[in-house]
Amino acid sequence: MVKRGYHHGNLAQALVEACLRLIEDRGPTGFTLSEAAREAGVTPAAVYRHFQGRDDLIAEAALQGYHLFAERMEAAYASGIPSDLQAFLATGAAYLDFARENPGHYVAMFESGVSINRSPALHKIATRALGVMEKASEQLSQHIPASRRPPPQMFAAHIWALSHGVVELFARGSPGTKSPYPPQDLLETGIGIYLRGLGILPPDA
Repeated sequence: MVKRGYHHGNLAQALVEACLRLIEDRGPTGFTLSEAAREAGVTPAAVYRHFQGRDDLIAEAALQGYHLFAERMEAAYASGIPSDLQAFLATGAAYLDFARENPGHYVAMFESGVSINRSPALHKIATRALGVMEKASEQLSQHIPASRRPPPQMFAAHIWALSHGVVELFARGSPGTKSPYPPQDLLETGIGIYLRGLGILPPDA
């Protein structure tokens, strides 16, 4: 048997990497824990030294994904400072880039059914990562008159929904959903329309 992922003393990480490959190939419910063990090149019994079941393994993949995601989002936000608009736009672009570059992690985080409340560690890092988008939204929303300013959480949720929709429909190569426009252009123009509606960007000439 070829042990593609396993290195002595690093069995748990080898299993996570196997899990990520299987998620990309089959989705989060398309494999068993035994198949993850085979993918990592170990016996099924070895898995239970670290994980009680498939959901535990996927939760660890999500945890690692949120760490990567938080770092990506924080770096993107910082790259746009001191412009609130540029910081906001950078976080939207970073979301799309992360999803395209880390599809296994992305699915484990957002599409596996594993709750961020599964463990304190998962909740903490997910809150940190998603909080970047809320922070960017809150800062940008200060440019809207208070009388028509949406709550920051609603502002962030709208952008998150738009970003997630572009990822799901057009950025991951789903069958039958090819768009004539690049995903980044769809996201950028969609956010532009939203921000013009709020009066943050001037109307098109």
